[in-house]
Amino acid sequence: MAITDTGARVSAPARQSLGRTVRAYVQLTKPRVLELLLVTTIPVMFLAADGLPDLWLILATVVGGAMSAGSAASFNMYLDRDIDAHMKRTKNRPLVTGEVTPRGALTFSWTLAVLSTIWLWVFTNWVAAALSAGAIFFYVVIYTMLLKRRTEQNIVWGGIAGCFPVIIGWSAVTGSLTWTPFILFLLVFLWTPPHYWPLSMKYKGDYEEVDVPMLGATRNGVQVGLQVILYAWATVASSLLLIPVGEMGLVYTVSALVFGGWFVFESHVLYARAVRGEQVKPMRVFHASITYLTLLFVAIAIDPLLPF
Repeated sequence: MAITDTGARVSAPARQSLGRTVRAYVQLTKPRVLELLLVTTIPVMFLAADGLPDLWLILATVVGGAMSAGSAASFNMYLDRDIDAHMKRTKNRPLVTGEVTPRGALTFSWTLAVLSTIWLWVFTNWVAAALSAGAIFFYVVIYTMLLKRRTEQNIVWGGIAGCFPVIIGWSAVTGSLTWTPFILFLLVFLWTPPHYWPLSMKYKGDYEEVDVPMLGATRNGVQVGLQVILYAWATVASSLLLIPVGEMGLVYTVSALVFGGWFVFESHVLYARAVRGEQVKPMRVFHASITYLTLLFVAIAIDPLLPF
């Protein structure tokens, strides 16, 4: 056994297979988060192109965006390795188990940051590259270093980093920005708190253990549930703004109303259970939020392909 600089006891195998090492570095990029990158980036490119975008441009944007998001995630794990060692949800991350060293993770993070910026500049345009670099900076410095351990509103403002893929996708196609991508930026911004706060309710004990003031850990279920409702309604309202601004058609309009109504309903169920003192099921809202965003953005991709 060995002691890491986080204070966690980890197994230190003398020989670690190449496959295991590669998997460990992939884990640093938070692959599940990369899935959301695809969900929000590609449909926006369809909307920006008013149809099917150039397939090479889609690939180039996704590759560059994946490296950028992976860099931010890796920096986050490097900076949070001390608290990750004490949380059940994160105790098996590579920097905690010792499969990746802090120096290796930091080198990997910077490498992806530089490569993603250069890649997007060369294969898309400078606007997308600059936005990508800004997203990394915001997530690493503003959220992870400044906000996360200091305020229960951390995910509200820190979540801005997760809004960048929509404007990166748009700018990769058009080379500029209009009101439409900013409406989508607002949509993801408002969606992030009701998506993440239920997760923080689920892992309330973990956040209390490491003294990270996530709203789900600092407030009771009724207070958190009310905030989830308010942000869910605001998210749906912003999605409807896209109809006149982006000149959206029937597919998107119906999707925004139906899926948005379902998302709001689930948030009300969470709140009602908390008010009645019943056992809340925060992960139901968490998973509903992911499904809602996915279906909404699928509708964004389909809408410009149809004549109505």
